[in-house]
This record gives sequence, structure tokens and C-alpha cells, in this order.
Amino acid sequence: MRIVLDAMGGDYAPRVTVEGAVETVNETGDIEVVLIGQEGLIQEELRQKRYPPERITVRHAPQVVAMNEPVSTAVRRKRDSSIRLGIEMVKAGEAHAFVSAGHSGATMAFALLLLGKSEGVDRPAIAATMPTLKGRFVLIDAGANVDSEPTNLLQFALMGNAYARAVLGVQSPRVALLSIGEEDIKGNELTKEAFRLIKDTDLNFVGNIEGKDIFTGEVDVLVCDGFIGNVALKISEGLAETILKMLKREIADIATGRLAYLFMKPALKNFKKKTDYAEYGGAPLLGIRGTCIISHGRSTSKAIRNALKTAARFARLGVNDLISSELARYGEASPVTFDEPVVQNRR
Repeated sequence: MRIVLDAMGGDYAPRVTVEGAVETVNETGDIEVVLIGQEGLIQEELRQKRYPPERITVRHAPQVVAMNEPVSTAVRRKRDSSIRLGIEMVKAGEAHAFVSAGHSGATMAFALLLLGKSEGVDRPAIAATMPTLKGRFVLIDAGANVDSEPTNLLQFALMGNAYARAVLGVQSPRVALLSIGEEDIKGNELTKEAFRLIKDTDLNFVGNIEGKDIFTGEVDVLVCDGFIGNVALKISEGLAETILKMLKREIADIATGRLAYLFMKPALKNFKKKTDYAEYGGAPLLGIRGTCIISHGRSTSKAIRNALKTAARFARLGVNDLISSELARYGEASPVTFDEPVVQNRR
């Protein structure tokens, strides 16, 4: 399985991306990594590492898309960037997947431009895997679309359903809409119309859930627009880190804190592992004709390693084909057409 890794993507690149690639090939026997980016910087990092040389190659890309760069500028002026050239390798069949912790907007734009959308998809979406009291769930969309229409949320539900079946191994995923109340009359016009559309499918739709119930484990796929999804994702990450820090501070403030910490250390370690974004590596961009994994900008080598493994598994399972089949099956049976928005675009 050959994966292209954007070596220049992320806050700590290329040091961390190279470390993640080396760790991956040293741990797995079936993943080959192509590090794409500024060759001199990459080779400098590789000189300090031990790894099977046949499993890591370097492809030069002179340009880097900065994290604060407008997407339109990146698309027009960064034709030789590590993101674009990496995705072009996937398009040309030179690699099975692309992974980047860099500019997520540019990654999505180049993926759409070069790979195109899957059949029946109006807008691709980011599917983030998150922990619950009972396991894991998929949040979709986690940031690809700031504005969405009801038919987009319907497609997110169908894509998330296929992804949860393939990757999480849930036979009949429970699908829900994120809203301000459980009743179908609650929410804005977007969620109320999306509720009606999703309810008319054969998905295991359990209705609306509120923010307080996200992590109870009662749903497997949570659907929302990308603006709300990204806010929910970032709040969750920040809250988990804050809770861990608060617990450590409170323990340190009590007289028997050191002893208490020794007893609680295993539990705190398990809590951190379950809530650490690095454990999940990255989120796939669903609805495109290829495999692209978008990782956190603050990714550690562990996160990069897990993102590469996620990319390999995604490609191996043929998740894109499953999504296309799901959308085609529903499209044939449904009176709703994907190319006619139910409400006017609110942009």
C-alpha cells in the first residue's frame, strides 16, 4: 500500500511528518510512504533516522501552502505545492492515498479539482471519528462546508452510514441530526428540512440529538453542517485537554496529591488516550474519487503514524466504492434529486 504524505504539512513539519513516516514503516509491513515536499529539508531529517530505505522515497515539491493562505491563492499560484503534486500522484495511480496535516481547505480544493466528486455527491464532507462512553462515532461534516443545504445533509448521512459500516464495523449505524432539541419541530430551516429528507430513507435514523448527548454513545453517525461540526470538534478537543489539566491541578493541590496521583495515573492515562486526537490520526474527505486524509495541524508523529494507517485501511476497504453504491442505491429509489436544492443557498 503506497501512501503519499505531505511532508511540509502541519505546525511541526517536516520534523514530525518524517518521524511519523519512519515510525510507520518500522511498525508495519505493508505500507510504503512517499514523502513529498522540499527535498533538501526532508533528506536532512531522514539522515538521522533508521528505516528500510526501500519503504520510504522522497518526491520534490518546491512550493508550500501556508496555513494562513487563502484557498483561491493556493489553487492559482501553488501548482507545484506538496499538496497539489501529492494529490496528482493519487490521480495518476502512483499512490493509493494522500495524507496532509497542512492547509485543509487547499487539500479539499485540490482534491475536488484533480480527483473530482463521487457519483451522486454535491459536496464532499470531512468525517471525524470521536470517542463516546460506549465506543466511537462519526461526526460529519467536520469542517469541509461552512454553508450547507438539506440535500447536502442527506448525502452526509448516507456517506457517514457507509463509512461507519465499513470502518467502525457497525452493521446498522444509528444516524442522528445535531440540533437544539430532540423534537422534529426543533432547529432551523436547514435541520428541519434535512430531518424530513433523512427520515424518508431506509437509514436507521433516530432523529435529533442535542449537544449534551453527543458523547453518550446513543448514535454512530452524527450529521451537521461543516460550520457547526468544526466548532463542536474543536470545543471537544479543547474540553478534553482542559479537564485533564484541571484534574492534575486539583490532585496536586491536596495534601495527599502525590499518593492519589499514583492510584489515578492509569485512569488518567486511559482517559488521555481515548480523548487524544492523535489516536485517530486524521479524518477522511468523503465523496471524492480517491482517498485523502486530513490531519490536525498540531499533529504529532503519533498522529501522522495513525493517519497513514487510516489511509491504508480506507483504501484497502474500498470505502469510496461503498459510498458510491450507497448513494446510487438511494438515488434510484428516492424521489429527491441531488441536483435540485430544497432551499436557496444561504451564502
